[in-house]
Order: sequence, then C-alpha cells, then structure tokens
Amino acid sequence: MTKAFAVTRPLPTSRLVGLIVAVAALVALAFPALAGARPHFKVPKPAVLTFKVAKVAKPNNPSVAIVPFTSALYANCNDAPQEPKVGKTKLPDPCQEVGSVPYEYGIGEVEVTVEQYVAFLNTVDPFGRNTLHLYSETESGAAWPRFGQIDYSALARAGKHYTAAAPEWNDKPYGFANFLRAARFDNAVANGKVLSKEEATTGSGNSEFRYVTYRVRLSRVTGAGMYDMHKRAPVRTEESGFVIPSQNEWIKAAYYDRTGGGTYSYWWYPTNVGSPFLEGHAPNQVQLNPTTGDVINQGEQPLANFRAGGSTPAPSWCPSNQTLEACETVNPFHMPPKAYKKAFAGSLSTVGQAGTFGPWGTLEQGGNAVEWTDTITPPPFGAKGHRVWRRLHGGVPSAPLYQLWLSAVGLQPQNNTFFTATYPWLGFRIGVIGEGSGGK
Repeated sequence: MTKAFAVTRPLPTSRLVGLIVAVAALVALAFPALAGARPHFKVPKPAVLTFKVAKVAKPNNPSVAIVPFTSALYANCNDAPQEPKVGKTKLPDPCQEVGSVPYEYGIGEVEVTVEQYVAFLNTVDPFGRNTLHLYSETESGAAWPRFGQIDYSALARAGKHYTAAAPEWNDKPYGFANFLRAARFDNAVANGKVLSKEEATTGSGNSEFRYVTYRVRLSRVTGAGMYDMHKRAPVRTEESGFVIPSQNEWIKAAYYDRTGGGTYSYWWYPTNVGSPFLEGHAPNQVQLNPTTGDVINQGEQPLANFRAGGSTPAPSWCPSNQTLEACETVNPFHMPPKAYKKAFAGSLSTVGQAGTFGPWGTLEQGGNAVEWTDTITPPPFGAKGHRVWRRLHGGVPSAPLYQLWLSAVGLQPQNNTFFTATYPWLGFRIGVIGEGSGGK
C-alpha cells in the first residue's frame, strides 16, 4: 500500500511576513557586514600606461637585400643569387629589400610587458567576459606553471579579473600575443589620452640616443582606431599615432647603422655590428636567476636571450610560487617530462636587463620574445586560403643564434589560435608615427 505524503497547512500571511523579518534580523546580527552589502558594479577608471620609445631618424635610408634565413647581406636583389623559382614550386625569387623608411618614427625601447597587458585586459574587459578572445586558458599559472603569465578569476570585482600569475611575470614581455591581440592593445593606446610627453637624450657620439616617454590613459575602444578590427586584414588607418611597427620600421631600428658601419650600413645582429662568419662577433647568451628571471651576467656584453647551443642549456627560470617539479612536468598538453623539456627549453627574461643597445637605443630586439610586425606577407610555399600572414622578427630563448640574424624574417597567420595557445614567446612592442599624439 502506498503511503500518502502529509500535506501541511500554509502559514497565515501575517505570520509568514513576521518570520521573514525575524530571520533577516538574526542574519543582520550574525553577519553585520552583510546587512549593508549591495551589488558592486562600478567600473574602475581605465589604466594609465607609460611607454618609452626610441626616436629613429635618417629618413629615406637605403635598404639592404636579404634572402630569408641565409647568412649574407646584399646591396640589392640584383646582387643576390638569382632563384626565379623556389625548389619545385612556382614561387618568385625570395630575395627581399628591407629596412628603408622614408620618415622619422619611434619604437618601444622594450617589449610590452605582462603588467601592461594585464592593465589592458582589466581596462577593456572589466567584467572578465573575454568576448574578444584576448586571453587563453593556457596562460594561467595553474594550467602552465612554468610559462603561464596571467591568472583569471571569475569571482573578482570589476576591473580585477586578470592578475599576473606570479610577481616575477610583471616585468617580462607578454608572450601569448597574436597580431589581433597586439592590434587591439594598440587601438586602446591610440584611442587613449596622452597625459604627458617628455623628451630626453642620453649618451654622446655614436651612442647618443633620443627618447620620448608617453603616459597614456587607455581607451576601452579596441575595435577601431589605428586598426579597423572589422576588416579581415587590418591595416593602418591614420598617418599619425601609435602603431605596431612595420617590418621595415622594426628592421631599421634593430640593424641600421646611421654612421655607415656594418655591411651596407647594416648590423648583422641587433646587439652589435657582427658577422655570422667571424668568431667572437655574436652576442653572449644571458644567464637567469632561477626564481626571478632576472639577468645575472650583465658584465658579459653583448648579451641576448637565445640558446647558444652545445652543452649550454637554454636560459630558464621557474616562478617563485611554483615548485621546480611543477615547472618541469606540468603542461597543458600532457607531454611526458622528457619530451616537454626538449620542446620548451627557454624562458623569457626581465625586459631591458640584457643591457645591450641597438643602433638607435632599443633593447632586446634580438632574443627574448619574437615580435609581431603589422606587415602583411604572402603565405609560404604558395599556400592558399583565407588566413592573413604577417612578418615577425627577433628570435626566442629556445632558438639558436641564426634567429637573431637580420635575414631571419619569419611569418605566421595573424590569428593562429593553436600557435598562440602553445607558443609562450610571442610578443610585440609599440611604435609611434607622425606627430605621435596618440589620440585626443
């Protein structure tokens, strides 16, 4: 026999209201802080960021010819080896004439840092919704103890959802950029308000460098500005303001010698005149503090963050809030430790600490993070498709010396989500063209 459920009589309305009031009073007594609590949706003011840019002069400087990733420089492509076809493909001669810029401009002394990118995220995504895909799960310290730079908290208050995964990450280059992220960051700067602009000159003679330091209150607008992000292939829309440097702007700042030194007035490395054929002209490899990522061999100039090879391990460190075991084994791809160690050998170092200046006063255009330019290039090997490819430059901590060569002009799709999630050394720096007002 089925037992019937008992039916209780409802409380009279007056007694129910009284009971609710009594319970509310008890809760207020037990948790006085909750009694006055209210939902808090106030959005903090946009972040203020500081950018120090090196001024690059000598407009209309001559270009130099390169065949990508080969160890030679040429006055022009007529002097380069003639290769009308690449292998069995129908691709044209790969020679490029690079480095000439017809105007003065500025380029960041160092790369955009994690601290700056976190401030950008909290400004343009104050409620942590990530609708613009400016952040990936693999960027967290929990997902990737050794390389994860930025943590995300859904429960944080507005404007605080993103934080550095460890204190040591704040002064490292942001390393999970694709071009679209870099362009939106630039738009937030270009649409922002310049609060101050200060010029300074350091050094003398061939080592005299001119800088401009901008303090900019970021804009929350990232879809338009210097780059129209509604376009399939965003390009510059203004003749003045903040930009992601072009390949020619980047190469000139890193390699062009205004005094005529080097080969056809170009250095081979961003650290010194150099030559790939001469012993002792290459930079030395940085050594890093194992828990901070700071450079500890600054006296061994010139320096760059790359892998020298041989028996020398790649520069590496483990954040102070992680265990060495986690840094050596835990990764978002579930790779076994031996394979993981081989595939991810080098770490980003603190910006500027290598201390070797380029010909115009920039730091670490050689080594550390490989950097995006806004230059669009045809896809490699005659590939077809909807993807937009752009040039990158600069080398990474796990790569050998040749990636510091002037001829090391790499390329990648501007929005390769797989590469962004699996390659923790993709960075960028800010440039300035025209009057460099940076917005209203």
